[in-house]
Amino acid sequence: MSILAQSNFENGEKYFNAGKFDLAKTYFENSLQQNPNDLKSIEYLGDIQCQYKKWESAVPYYQKLTKLKSNNAEFFYKYGGAMGMQAKEANKFKALSLLDDVKAAFKKAIQLNPNHLGARWALLEIYIQLPGFVGGSESKAKAYAEELLKISPVDGYLSKGHIEEYFKRYSNAEKFYLKAIEIGNSKTTYQKLADLYKNKMAQPEKAKKVWATYNEKNKS
Repeated sequence: MSILAQSNFENGEKYFNAGKFDLAKTYFENSLQQNPNDLKSIEYLGDIQCQYKKWESAVPYYQKLTKLKSNNAEFFYKYGGAMGMQAKEANKFKALSLLDDVKAAFKKAIQLNPNHLGARWALLEIYIQLPGFVGGSESKAKAYAEELLKISPVDGYLSKGHIEEYFKRYSNAEKFYLKAIEIGNSKTTYQKLADLYKNKMAQPEKAKKVWATYNEKNKS
């Protein structure tokens, strides 16, 4: 039975990595029949639902993971993420009913892993996008940006820039993105600044210069 479960899991993983999610799903479900609490099979089944953007179907898998292994930050992060996407696509009443659970899952991920970047980014996004009367708060978003800054300066400046960009304070956003480039010099940092120039500040020539600088600094 153990060998059969292992074989099903290995086949499931092979097909998942090949992007053949329907086949992978069958093998992971077979694996669970032999071992109903196999964490990796459950996680993959949740991930497959996310590949198809079936967030509501993914939630029970991740919720089960948080119950089976309640000290795993990544399981709570995925649980919160799936619920968050479900809320985003649901009607307003359903979305509001999910919000507390979404925030609780991300906060639990941070409690379990104090250096978790993704959960902080997710909470920051929630607080800037929600209206104030249902819990939105720019100050709380900024607090998470400060936490990100301490853990990862690049993420910190990108998150500060993102907040400023969201509230259309574009010159402030530009300063933070320039700081992120100075520290990180990654494609992502240049992308954020170039997109700001092109899409928000109507300065396509500046966007081209940003990419020219990136390409010059990253010649092979």
